[in-house]
Amino acid sequence: MGPITYLIAIAALLAGVGIGLLISGLRSAATRREQQEKAEKIILAAREQAKTIELQARDQALKVTQAAETEIKNLRSELNKEEERLQRRRAELDARFERLEQRELAVNKRQSAVDRRYNEVEKLHEQVIAELQRVANMSVEEARSLLLAEVEKEARSDMARIIRQIEAEAREEGEKRARKLITDSIQRVATEQVAEFTTSLVPLPNEDMKGRIVGRNGRNIRAFEQAAGVDVIVDDTPEAVTISCFDPVRREVARRALSRLILDGRIHPAHIEKVLEDERKAVEKSIIEAGEQAAFDAGVTGLHPEVLRMMGRLKYRTSYGQNQLAHAVEVAKLASILAAELGANEEIARQSGFLHDLGKAMDHNQEGTHAALGAEFAKRYGVHPLVVNAIASHHHEVEQESVEAIIAEVADAISGARPGARREDLEAYIKRIKALEDMANSFKGVSQSYAIQAGREVRIIVKPEEIDDLAAARLARDIAKKIEETMQYPGQIKVTVIRETRAVELAK
Repeated sequence: MGPITYLIAIAALLAGVGIGLLISGLRSAATRREQQEKAEKIILAAREQAKTIELQARDQALKVTQAAETEIKNLRSELNKEEERLQRRRAELDARFERLEQRELAVNKRQSAVDRRYNEVEKLHEQVIAELQRVANMSVEEARSLLLAEVEKEARSDMARIIRQIEAEAREEGEKRARKLITDSIQRVATEQVAEFTTSLVPLPNEDMKGRIVGRNGRNIRAFEQAAGVDVIVDDTPEAVTISCFDPVRREVARRALSRLILDGRIHPAHIEKVLEDERKAVEKSIIEAGEQAAFDAGVTGLHPEVLRMMGRLKYRTSYGQNQLAHAVEVAKLASILAAELGANEEIARQSGFLHDLGKAMDHNQEGTHAALGAEFAKRYGVHPLVVNAIASHHHEVEQESVEAIIAEVADAISGARPGARREDLEAYIKRIKALEDMANSFKGVSQSYAIQAGREVRIIVKPEEIDDLAAARLARDIAKKIEETMQYPGQIKVTVIRETRAVELAK
């Protein structure tokens, strides 16, 4: 190629470079203009946003200012109200202070009047004392000495009785000795005994029935007595015959059989034997049921059926006028309570009390005392050894080996000695209770009196308008002293005086 070609090529190259530079310069200018426009737009947007924020800030500042002004206004209002309240309070205090000053003046005037009245009363008192001394021919010191001597004498009597009670309660020599003392002290209340019943009365519809019971030449009555093992007494008692027998079960069988024969009307030897046999079975069934029911009532469990059957026989046995089965249940409950109080074995004490008279169900048929017979029978049927000893020793025929045995003996004495049981005639008991109430009613100011707890406590209601509190205490002491001086009674009698004031109004 020639030089021209090279020159053209170079010129073309230079022209291309120049065109490229020109195009690049043009593009850069356009880009700068675009960026400058964008920057101006951003600045404008920022200014507009700043204006908006400035407006919002002004609004917010205005609201805060208004809220602060409102709060300040409320505080000023409350301060004004508080100031008014304080002013009213100050005025009230001033008025109260003036009233207090006036009251103080009135009190001072009244105090002066009271002082004058007191001086007058003192003068009158001195005159009354002088007049009393003249009338009684005794000085104040002499009267005071006499009164103090009487009070001292009475107080010493009360103090001696209280000291005796405290000494009796303070004699303790250990737990076992304390139990023995308590049970021995309770035991010493035994009194007289009354006769037991050995007869039963059978009512008749008419007098003609006596002849039918006797029969021709006494055939019917002899057959009945031989078959039943009892004595039938036909005497002048109107419309009744008497059955006599030492065995209560045989007597009950005979009573029921004779009552059935009287209702049936067929009284002859063959029918008598059949009726007696039927009644023996019925009584035997009732004996078993009675024994089981008594054990349930007494809370005793685990006894052999033969022991329960033998206990059931006591349903028809009375001793000193007291039913023996009811007595056994009562003794069991008493023994359980005493054992619980003394910390002894309640189950052993309960069984001992329930079975202590077991031998009375068999002592008519066997040799020996009822305590020994009952102990031997109980031992045969697996009763606890301590219970057996309690049965055998409750009348001191053998040595007592446990405190439960002593408790059973004490419970036996309590059950027999309580009023209405056997050792105190009911009529005498009622008379003693009535005498106690009459004695209380004889005192002035007494409205009503009630003897309660079998005569061991008397509650007295007094008239409040006549007896005040101090007089009530004196009345209780006077009644207790009169009871001690005029009556005979076991243990202690608690005297309670009740004074009450009632206010009654009617709503109309």
